[in-house]
Amino acid sequence: MAPEIHFPLSTPFKPAPALVNWFIIDFSLIAIFILACTVFPILMSMPDALIAVAFLVCIIVAFGLFAYWVKLYYNSMWYELHEDEMRWKRGVWFRTTGIVPYNRITNLDLKQGPVMRWLNISTLSIQTAGYSGQAVPEIRIEAIEHAEELRELVRTLVRQSGSGIHNDGTGTSPPAQSATGSMSTNLLMLDELKKIRFLLEQKKN
Repeated sequence: MAPEIHFPLSTPFKPAPALVNWFIIDFSLIAIFILACTVFPILMSMPDALIAVAFLVCIIVAFGLFAYWVKLYYNSMWYELHEDEMRWKRGVWFRTTGIVPYNRITNLDLKQGPVMRWLNISTLSIQTAGYSGQAVPEIRIEAIEHAEELRELVRTLVRQSGSGIHNDGTGTSPPAQSATGSMSTNLLMLDELKKIRFLLEQKKN
């Protein structure tokens, strides 16, 4: 029985639905930490309970709006692999689309935090030549199940495009020069130096 292909070419695919839970859990953990260190002590010392209740209601409303935005963000996302390039789109209020040829890709890194590990998803960060040395990758394929399969597929497409990506998917290496080519270059340089020396000796005479 042939193995199932999770990322067929020229077919859009989306992140795992667990992306919504991942965003909400991360947001909740960060919010709880900030509130516990700053807001909750202030609320506990407030003499007016009505103000404290109103503040908590605002927090709940903000959390609900964030959860609604995350669902819209998930619905707006898709990625698509072709034989020579990758395409992607995302955004709720501001839509962002991109096309990246495989021959520009230099790094393929899988990232998985504790919450992502629990949800069994990973993010594939893709660095390109134009973004080398920058902390933020050009593309992040977020909340992907079967991430190893996706990385291997992209790495295969990158190799077919002629990129010098390493076997481990991290970094590039310049094409190795053959011994014959290196010797030929050295002989040409030596010949040029001999000509320059001959001209200099003629000028002295």
